[in-house]
Amino acid sequence: MRPPCDEAVIGSGTLDAPCGPGAGPWILTAAILGSSMTFIDSTVVNVALPALQSSLGATVIDVQWVIESYGLFLGALILAGGSAGDLLGRRRVFLAGVTVFAVASAWCGLAPTIRQLIIARALQGAGAAFLVPGSLAIISASFAEKQRGRAIGTWSGFTSITAAMGPVLGGWLIEHASWRWAFLLNLPLAIAVIAISLARVPESRSRTAKGVDWLGTAVATLGLGGLVYGFIESSSRGLSHPLVYASLLVGAAGLFSFPLVEERATSPMVPPELFRSRTFTGANLLTFFLYAALGIFFFVIPLNLIQVQGYTSTGAGAAMLPLILLMFILSRWSGGLVVSYGPKLPLIAGPLIAALGFLLFTIPAIGGSYWTTFFPAFLVLGLGMAVTVAPLTTVVMDSVGQDRSGTASGINNAVARVAGLLAIAVLGIVILHAFRHQLDQQLANLGIAPAVRQQLDANSIKLAALEVPVDVAPAMQATLKAVIGRSFLLAFRLAAWICVVLAVASAACARWLIESRAAAPAPAPVPAR
Repeated sequence: MRPPCDEAVIGSGTLDAPCGPGAGPWILTAAILGSSMTFIDSTVVNVALPALQSSLGATVIDVQWVIESYGLFLGALILAGGSAGDLLGRRRVFLAGVTVFAVASAWCGLAPTIRQLIIARALQGAGAAFLVPGSLAIISASFAEKQRGRAIGTWSGFTSITAAMGPVLGGWLIEHASWRWAFLLNLPLAIAVIAISLARVPESRSRTAKGVDWLGTAVATLGLGGLVYGFIESSSRGLSHPLVYASLLVGAAGLFSFPLVEERATSPMVPPELFRSRTFTGANLLTFFLYAALGIFFFVIPLNLIQVQGYTSTGAGAAMLPLILLMFILSRWSGGLVVSYGPKLPLIAGPLIAALGFLLFTIPAIGGSYWTTFFPAFLVLGLGMAVTVAPLTTVVMDSVGQDRSGTASGINNAVARVAGLLAIAVLGIVILHAFRHQLDQQLANLGIAPAVRQQLDANSIKLAALEVPVDVAPAMQATLKAVIGRSFLLAFRLAAWICVVLAVASAACARWLIESRAAAPAPAPVPAR
């Protein structure tokens, strides 16, 4: 799921390097291809998780780290990446991000072990943290206000298409070739971006850039990294393990000290005074809860579709298309809701509709037609997100002064990424424990041999990828596979219920914190295409 406020970041930028005649399409092409690499990669990897488990013998903790190592460095460094571009040169930082992302993608595609894949994903996240804000800033710096609306529309339209293609294309590659091609696909795109940028994209810098908040970045990375490591590793080591305990303490200390560091910074990446606006605070809390729900949901839904429901990788990718396409089709309409009804009503209704969508995911059992099980749920969830995202972008920009709208949009964008990061780390524990509890209950009634029971318990950390011992009788093998599927289904339903609660909490934030005054439309958050 694309985070909010990407278009707002572009729209609030300043014209520093006007593009010459004929250069505009090339600049847009470089920005679109660069952004598309990250959008495709983020959607493809989720679909590839079951194949990763099977190919590399990975546990659920391993695949959590495949997602989290990327999200950790992207979420922690993305604001610093934007500041570095303003200070050192947007094209230079953008090209550095693309190069690092490409090298890391090649490493991901060739990684022989799950550990190397996790390290490569971390490097990929660091590259994306400089690539993503660089691509947005280059558009802002190259197009005047009159042409910027059309440029934003072109960028938004093409990146939405690539985001929609990602799960299907990735699923097809995984099914007919290998999960490794999901990463190697980035290499020709990166080469094209580098060639176009060197030949056609002008360099630009901000005249008012004061520096990069490296101390704040380090503290944020330490805080997020400590919490993520502690929560994920607690599933296998236990909360009382010294390494887990120390990691959680360091993470908590880092996050609690982060506001103090920002108060004293000369050019803070998260200016504390912005949160004096009740509406801005409410919009970011809404974003945190809603995108936390989306983060954990998109982690578990491919596992359910592929490992339990029996979908192919291509089928699982295609199953998510209604959500992405509905958001794309309704984006212009939802942007007008703020003008007609003010910001508050859409931001209450949208998350509540999304909560209904999550609730519908708790109904399907194992089997059944996609059109009567998962399709309605994806459709309702897509409608809820479509109603929410454009008004949320408008509220974020309107809640602060015009000179701070770009910073506010960048912060909200980062909040969405951090929300998904923390949700997978924390709620992954809940899902694993729910699976193990249900599995223990069902195995207790089967009377299986102690050695088989011990082997299943020892490998239960693989969730639905748990393999039945080969020396079990065929009839019992089928029974055990059904037990594993039902146990994961219960854990998935619990995750969906948690998503319902988080979406309702988002609506509550809008109800109690966002002002009800009608807001003027933001500078083309979702412009005409």
